[in-house]
Amino acid sequence: MLPILTPQQSAAWDRRAADAGIQLATLMECAGRAVVAVLVPRFATRLQEGVLVAAGPGHNGGDGWVVARALHRLDLPVWVTAPPGEAAPLREQMARLARAEGVREVAPDGPWPRVGLVVDALLGTGASGPPRAPVAALLERLHDLESPVVAVDGPTGLDLLTGTVHGAPRADLTVTFGGFRRGHLLARDEVGTLVVADIGHPPAEPGWPALVSDRDAAEWLPRLHAHDHKGTRGRVVVVGGDAGMTGALRMAARAAFAAGAGLVHAVAPADTVAALVRAEPDLQTLAHAFDTELTPALHDLIAGADAVVIGPGLGRAPGRRQLVTALGRGARAVVLDADALVAFQGAIPELCQLGEGRPVVLTPHPGEFRTLFPELASEREVDPWGAAASAAERAGAVVLLKGVPTVVASVGGSNLTIASGNPGLATGGSGDVLSGIIGAALARNLEPAVAAALGAQALGRAADLAARRVSARSLRPMDVIAALPDLWREWELLRRSPPPPRPPVLLELQSPQTS
Repeated sequence: MLPILTPQQSAAWDRRAADAGIQLATLMECAGRAVVAVLVPRFATRLQEGVLVAAGPGHNGGDGWVVARALHRLDLPVWVTAPPGEAAPLREQMARLARAEGVREVAPDGPWPRVGLVVDALLGTGASGPPRAPVAALLERLHDLESPVVAVDGPTGLDLLTGTVHGAPRADLTVTFGGFRRGHLLARDEVGTLVVADIGHPPAEPGWPALVSDRDAAEWLPRLHAHDHKGTRGRVVVVGGDAGMTGALRMAARAAFAAGAGLVHAVAPADTVAALVRAEPDLQTLAHAFDTELTPALHDLIAGADAVVIGPGLGRAPGRRQLVTALGRGARAVVLDADALVAFQGAIPELCQLGEGRPVVLTPHPGEFRTLFPELASEREVDPWGAAASAAERAGAVVLLKGVPTVVASVGGSNLTIASGNPGLATGGSGDVLSGIIGAALARNLEPAVAAALGAQALGRAADLAARRVSARSLRPMDVIAALPDLWREWELLRRSPPPPRPPVLLELQSPQTS
């Protein structure tokens, strides 16, 4: 898995490379040439119309001068524009090499040639806050161009720590190096298609957050075997579906089946069960009023389950916390979602007790996270990795913090990050589908953090597949469930016949589908 870095970690990684004997000039040469290797096949026609490289005063600008020199060697028309003022020595070294080979320059405030492509290499990973003069003036001129933009490291004006946008031009393509920067995943609209290129860094630190890819998820996905039966494929119990919320329970249970569970039981009030029996004949059901003590039949059902999902449509009537606690204490593994999370508002110690002796996965969206962990709400806005890790420590559970990106944190473990999906998931019911998929994964004895990350990656990728058919705008949770079979086939093919490597590309994230 590729790392996700802060700007400080990125700078430290460069220093580690230098300490290992990999000179910064070598990294810069590799970075600039990696950008060219990525953009040439994507913009072949545009390149013939000419390229304008905006090169800043720092090392990002040095990358830009390498890009210009490499394009010049391909006999492509290329010009560099750079803001006035003092520049970093290494950047000046790259500029001298390019000028010596005949790369042309144009003044930042003078006339510019008509070009087909812009390379934004003004400010890189270490920049924060709004761009200052004279970079800001040059950036304003870039805003007026109608050509596609390729950003080196990130669009100028995007804070790659917090994802804050300070007038950044929207990039069609961003090429970054070695791993992702946090701001890339917090500002997906601004970075466009995101490509990570290898430029020779030493191995990443194992404690850094990492991005889950399809290949990772395909390896985690439990295999089926010829001798499997319904018991070995996992028993999942889903509890929820109070009056008026049958759909939430139904979607979670359907998702658990679609994710491979062998048996799925739905526990709900009698009226909901009556509706489910007609609508979902695959489900087994148990009618149970949520305001009464657990019956022996329910105790036995929970004890025999491999995973219990509690919360989809559970409702928020008094006594829900006691109900969730009683159910959870009898379970082998638990997923708490939606109303089951809200039930523990102001009662984190009780939530910790529930996790004693069993894996517990919490799946809050931002509002539920704010309810459970109000002291972490502001941190979630700019640092979901830190917020999720703090919440996991406080709750003694795996926390899947939904959002863009989604972050999975566990006690003492590294963060796993999921960037799949599209705005079509911003609908009621998507979380119910997620909880069902995670329940099925937990029922197959996956590590709880892995089960959560697998579920989130599967949800996002199935949503991407479904959006190609029905559009992101029209996407419904049932469309996502219907796309899961296609995803499983795609992942099995990826596992058996992975595509050939495309050096220097390590991983590519397509722009989210927004229509």
